[in-house]
Amino acid sequence: METAFTPLQSLGGGALIGVASVLLMLTLGRIMGSTGILTGFFFPSSAADWRWRAAVLAGMVSGPLVILVFAGHMPAVDVTVSTPMLLIGGFIVGIGVTFGSGCTSGHGVCGMARLSPRSIAATATFMVSTFITVYVVRHVLGM
Repeated sequence: METAFTPLQSLGGGALIGVASVLLMLTLGRIMGSTGILTGFFFPSSAADWRWRAAVLAGMVSGPLVILVFAGHMPAVDVTVSTPMLLIGGFIVGIGVTFGSGCTSGHGVCGMARLSPRSIAATATFMVSTFITVYVVRHVLGM
């Protein structure tokens, strides 16, 4: 399996995530951690808490619709692994997010920007785990 090198799209996406994170911190004083936002959406502490989380989630899922409007077609998504592999991967990520008290957006983007030692350690753990997983899946298992 080959991974496409998309530096401009990656830079653009990273910039949008960074801007969204800064705007959320400036306007509401909240960390842009996707998992925390999603959890708080289902278990809000107040109606106001639910509203801003719903707005952020709506923005996250409406991206393909924006592409549809401007490009005239939905973006292509090629999933190269089986459904069981996706489920196993999602389960493992869920465990990591639970025990790591956050996800890559909360720790990797916001926490690293705030020089949080906990977030730096969590991001280093994410990255090392990713390197090991990719190596094992591609070179040991040959998937």
